[in-house]
Amino acid sequence: MKLLVGAPALLAITCLALGQSVHIDPAADAKEASELQQAMQEAGFSQVDQVRALEAHLKKYPESKQRPAIEQTLAKVAMDTSDNERIILYGEKVLARSTPPDLPGDIPQLLDRVIRALVDKENPDRAKRAVVYAERYEADIAEARTKVGPPGHLTPVQWQEELDKANARALALEARATGYSGDAQAAAKIARQSWQAHPTGEGARETGYWLSLTGRKEDAIEFYADAFTIEDARNTEQDRAQDRAQLGRLYKEIHGSEKGLGDVILAAYDRTSGMLNNLRAGIKAKDPNSVATSLAEFTLPPVNKEDKPLAIASLKGKTVVMDFWATWCAPCRAQQPLIENVRTKYAKDPDVLFLSVDSDDDTSIVAPFITEQGWKTGGYFEAGLARALNIASIPTVLILDRNGNVASRMIGFIPERFEQMLAERVDDARKVSRP
Repeated sequence: MKLLVGAPALLAITCLALGQSVHIDPAADAKEASELQQAMQEAGFSQVDQVRALEAHLKKYPESKQRPAIEQTLAKVAMDTSDNERIILYGEKVLARSTPPDLPGDIPQLLDRVIRALVDKENPDRAKRAVVYAERYEADIAEARTKVGPPGHLTPVQWQEELDKANARALALEARATGYSGDAQAAAKIARQSWQAHPTGEGARETGYWLSLTGRKEDAIEFYADAFTIEDARNTEQDRAQDRAQLGRLYKEIHGSEKGLGDVILAAYDRTSGMLNNLRAGIKAKDPNSVATSLAEFTLPPVNKEDKPLAIASLKGKTVVMDFWATWCAPCRAQQPLIENVRTKYAKDPDVLFLSVDSDDDTSIVAPFITEQGWKTGGYFEAGLARALNIASIPTVLILDRNGNVASRMIGFIPERFEQMLAERVDDARKVSRP
């Protein structure tokens, strides 16, 4: 595949290679554009050389129209390389240009990393700046709860849980920044709010740390025990080892030895596991899909509100054609009438079912779109199913055999052969016998 040439395209390609998609102004000065192109060519894919080249370019062209895109790229590279000073330098510039709320997207990650970089050295002046960013982080999350719908791969309940986790991280960071700013009492209070927003190792650790500094060591021991025992994917073995060491140190300060500490740890394990089990049970009660681990456990909500949700388990015994599509996908629109042609072929066979599964992030636009297109079926929303089935691109068509197993996966389509290929795969799936 050929790519666009010239400095704007080259910078865009470099940014994409770094995982950062940016808009480049095509009206850049020709001399500047030529120099930027040459610098990027010489830097290749070395992140260190790219940083040097881009910083040299900004120094030479301080009024460059490319500055926002370049600084955004530099912030991304700094995060990739854990360069805290550049995370602060360029991250704050990017954040100054962005308008809250910016969820979902890259801004929450940037906020998180800028705050962590600012509090890394426990500098009071930097910590005060971190407090402001942490409060912005929390405000973005609060507004996202009411104004930003869940991405298509998450159910509403999963989305709210993700926002709870993000809020817990933001509060834990605010607690750290507040404490390093000189107010340990307030830090302990905010850290508790993090733990209450969503129990995590980080929230428990921050609470224990600031409680210990305010002299409440018995309470701190309980939270360090929680941090050590809680089931948390972000809680690394190194984190837990440090929690255990701090737990032992505090316990011996009060009791003279670690005798009895095992009982404290067992109680914490019971407490945190019970807390998480209750949390999961509540989530499952609100939305079974949020904890579904297999295809058969999913229930899909209908696009048309008058229709009933569809339990995938109820389809066992049928051959199912699942068409994953979205309103913004032009190939999906081109493929849809071809699927209808194949559907017509099996119209008299009750054991062959065609299922339209929408993957849009904004589900509110789907029903009007279907009506506008004049399509015959409303279909269902994927509600997390695409992620469970590793649907990485659309259009994708899956054919399930009568045992509920994926018999075929068609990614993209060849217009002139699609109908024949789909019919052949449906026929092959129909031959599978039930166990």
